[in-house]
Formats: sequence, structure tokens, C-alpha cells
Amino acid sequence: MTDLTQALAEISEIRAQVARGTQFRGYGPASIAVSGTLALIVAAAQAVWMKEGGRDVMPFLAVWVATAAVSVALTTFETVVRSRRVHSGFATEMIQAAVEQFLPATIVGLLLTGVLLRAAPRDLWMLPGLWELIFSLGVFASCRFLPRQMFAVGLWYLLCGLTCLMIASGPRILSPWEMGIPFGVGQLLVAAVLLRYGFEEIA
Repeated sequence: MTDLTQALAEISEIRAQVARGTQFRGYGPASIAVSGTLALIVAAAQAVWMKEGGRDVMPFLAVWVATAAVSVALTTFETVVRSRRVHSGFATEMIQAAVEQFLPATIVGLLLTGVLLRAAPRDLWMLPGLWELIFSLGVFASCRFLPRQMFAVGLWYLLCGLTCLMIASGPRILSPWEMGIPFGVGQLLVAAVLLRYGFEEIA
């Protein structure tokens, strides 16, 4: 039984190594494009009804957390379905490898948001820029098993994060466009790269 357990463990490790060295084709352009479009729509709507130039922090955060949750749910659903079709028996390992690349950035973003809410509420105007910087790190980490052109998307988020921090440092208020434009355009760029390099819907 010990030999069998060891053999199974070795097979599992081999499968994981193969997954880490294979281009991940589970991301679908459709859900990612929808998430980008959603970000732009939410920014436009929030810009209309948001009062005090973005000084109502909690409603601002609630809207964007909800938007992110919807986007993640859509992307997760399409990713699981596509992975099972495209990667077949390696779907689970491929999804796990993809999650491992982006999970650290996600955790850091959540923890940083919590710390700012708790210890530095006056500095919450930095959140859009910081989120974009952290997201860029997740994109860069994922580049090794995605089309190399995805590196340009990481640069987009990096530049947007730095720019938003510089722009917002004057008024120090939250602007919906500092979320909508970077994430809306950024996700549409991701979808465009996936479409351009063969990630269109596979029958």
C-alpha cells in the first residue's frame, strides 16, 4: 500500500509539473470582455450618482467589490467549462496552476484594503491605483503560460496604477473613472490578446 501511495503521489506531481509547463487555454475572451464592459458601465453610472466627488468611501468600495465579484464569477465559470473541454484530463491541474499564479496578488489586495480601512481611512483615495499595481503583478506572474503579448497588459495596469496615484494625490478623492478606465480597457485588452492568439471559443 505504501508503494501504491508513493506511486500515486509521484504521478500527481508529474501531472502538476506538466500543467505548470503548458500554456493555459482555459481563459475565455467572452467573460473577460464582459467584465471589462461592466467596469466601464459601472464607472459611468457611478460618476452620475456619486456625490461629494467620491468622498463617500463605503458606497464606492461596495459597488466595486460587487462588480469584481460578478466578474470573477463569470470568468471562473467560463474558465472551468473551457478547461474541461480544452485540457481534458489535465483540467484540474491546469486550473490549480493558473490560480497559484494570481492568488498571491489577490490576497495582498484584500489584506491591503483591510489594513487601509482599519488604520489609514484618510488614505483610501490610493486604493484604485494600488489595486491596479497589484493586479499588474498578478498579470506578470501569469505571463509565463499565457501568450507573451499579455506582458503589455501587465504594463498597462502598472502605468495606470502609477498614473492614478499621481492624479489622485492632488484632490485625494475616489474617482469611478480611476477604476473604470484601467480595468475596463485592461480587460478588453486581455480579451483581444486571447482572441488574437487562438483563444476563441473552441467547439
